[in-house]
Parts: sequence; structure tokens; C-alpha cells
Amino acid sequence: MREHGNVYIPDEEYKERVIRAAKILQREGLDALIVNSNEADYANARYFSGFWPLFERAGVAIAPNGEAALLVGPESREFGADRSRLDKVFVLKEYREGADPAYPELQADTYQDVFHALGITGKKLRIGVASYLDTSVVIMEGIKTAFPESEIVRADHIMVELRSIKSVNEIQCLKEGYRIAELATQQVIREIQPGMTELQMVGVAERVIYENGAEYEGLPMYVFSEASTRHAISRSSYRKFQKGDIVQLNLSARIDGYSASIGYPIVLGKLEGARRDAVMFGLEAHRWTQNQVRAGVQASEIAKNFYQYYVEHGYQDHFVYGPLHGTGMIEVEAPWVETSSDYRLKPNMTYQIDTFISTATFGVRWEKGIAVTETGCEVLSPEIGTLYELEF
Repeated sequence: MREHGNVYIPDEEYKERVIRAAKILQREGLDALIVNSNEADYANARYFSGFWPLFERAGVAIAPNGEAALLVGPESREFGADRSRLDKVFVLKEYREGADPAYPELQADTYQDVFHALGITGKKLRIGVASYLDTSVVIMEGIKTAFPESEIVRADHIMVELRSIKSVNEIQCLKEGYRIAELATQQVIREIQPGMTELQMVGVAERVIYENGAEYEGLPMYVFSEASTRHAISRSSYRKFQKGDIVQLNLSARIDGYSASIGYPIVLGKLEGARRDAVMFGLEAHRWTQNQVRAGVQASEIAKNFYQYYVEHGYQDHFVYGPLHGTGMIEVEAPWVETSSDYRLKPNMTYQIDTFISTATFGVRWEKGIAVTETGCEVLSPEIGTLYELEF
């Protein structure tokens, strides 16, 4: 019996995912699908197996007949078998860790062993490979060496199709993550003081998410102050807060593989003038975006009008990226909403409304999670919008 937190994806849903993938393989004329993951971006392998690798890589192979297997590295045989929702587990050297050990005594499995167990036969196969960006050269060479006469097809679109529209259980995992992330945010607001460091506040947030049921942080905890708030992505540091600082919080919690984050600025004092104008414009743009979302809307139109909103308000030079990005098992996942996005929103697609501005001296981000509905969107997180100006 596998242990779970209070909110989780049931075993039956993993089986349903494999069957859905198998039907897509039949539709697309593929003989097999191999998805690959690593510790940082574990999503595609975990989506089917529930397994999250550590140090090593992991993969899942799926056949059109609905059979599937987990592929792990040499040190994860028992770990993979204990955590996987798939009965078949194979150990392949291609999934070894980055130190590149040889494991000379290991009698490893092969891709041929995997395919034979799944009922995949023949030499001239069409093999879809997803997580293309996260498929190492070693893994790709292993597949090609095992099946030299086969055609390798990039299959990321299959995973986007499977993962874009969330189930009830997936949305519940996200909601629980957002609930915990807001608890962490409020605790940081209560404890933060001038003279403390960004990393001290990361420690506060980490304590709260684990105390309240998270399995891990959803992304590296963002606690940035002043110049570091200009960073679209970054890491917290030993910088000490000073009175008057703008501090950007983007705190998160992961629930059974689903990553939820909430982001907004706080101020260690009063915010005035152009700095206040920029921060509040970001909130206005955030709310504008929320009002555009509903099923049937062309994604690119939201993005084009979002950029125009910046232009009309004189903030085009501070624009960094589009208004929404997909969220789920990874805090940033496909599909994005960009000016080149050629699709329409559908119910239960989940996004982060991620409104970021970067000026010459500071930046600001207002961010929360939503699910698309027929008439608008459901906010999955506690609502944001308060500008916290703290007095010391």
C-alpha cells in the first residue's frame, strides 16, 4: 500500500492516462512512445508512473496495446518499484546519473527487453520520443542503437494533448498546493524584518509548507529584494533587507507531483511615486488578463492585446513575456499563451496568470493559478491583490 498525503492522484487515474496515450499512438500510427524525465523536470515520466527520479533519469515506454513500463537507472530498481504505479520496471544504463559510472558488474536491461515485454515487435518501427528537450544524447543514442532501422518521431505534442486539460483530481492537488503556498506567504509577511536575509525567509516558507502537508516546494522559493526583483528567474541570496525595500515573494508547494505557486510584492515601508505606479500597473494588467480568459478564446489574441495594454500605458519597455503560461506538474508547462499561440482555450486548462514587469532598478510579479471555464475562469488559489506595506 503506497502512502499518500490527504490529496493525491488515485492509482486508477494513472491507468487511464496510459490507455489514453495508447489510443493516441494508434491514431498517429506510432509503434511505441518513450517519454523521458530528470529530477528537475520529472513531469512526463511521473504522469504515467508516479515516479520522481533522484540523481538519475527516468522514462516510461508505452505500446499501442495499452501496456507500459517504467525505465530507471542502475541505482533505482527498488526505489522505482516501490513508488511506481506501473507493474513493469526495467533498469537501463542509459538512465544513469550524470557522474557517468560504468557499473561493470550490472546486468542491465535493454530497450529490446522493454519492447518485448510490452508486445512491441518488428525492426522498422515508428517510435515517438517525448520530453525531447530533456532526452539526453545518451538516451537518444541508446534508442537508435537498439532499433537502427526505426524512425524516431518527436512526440512532445502528445504529452501536451494529454496534460493540458486537467482532471478533477489534478485540480484538487493544485488547489491544495495554492492553499499551502498562501499560508507560507502570510507567515513570511508576519516574520520578515529589516536586517534578515532573503534565505532566512526561504527557510520560513519551507517550514510552513512541510508542516502543512506539501511533499516538496513547487519551484525554488523566490524571495527577492530590490535589484534582484528585476530577475524573471533567479535564486534567493544572503542579501539583508533594508527599510523601504520592495520584496518579491513567489512561494510554492507541491502536492503529489502538482506544483502551485503564488506571487506578489510586499514593501518594507511605504511605496510612493513611480515605483508605486509600476507596481499597481502590474496589478491592473493582471486583473485585465483574468477578465480575458474563457473557453473558446484564441490564445494569441489574449497575448497580442496584453502587449498592446503595456504599450497603451507606456510600459512597453518593461515588458518581458506574455500573460499566461500553463501549469500543473511543473510550475511552467506547455502550453504558453504567446502572440504565436495557435490554439483556443478549453475548459479545465490550467494556467498561471503571471504578470511581470522589469524596470531599471526593480521588478514586480503578480501571479496566481486559474482553471478555464466556459464563461471565464476559476481562481484556484486564494485571491491576490493586496499591496502589503509593512511598518517597522
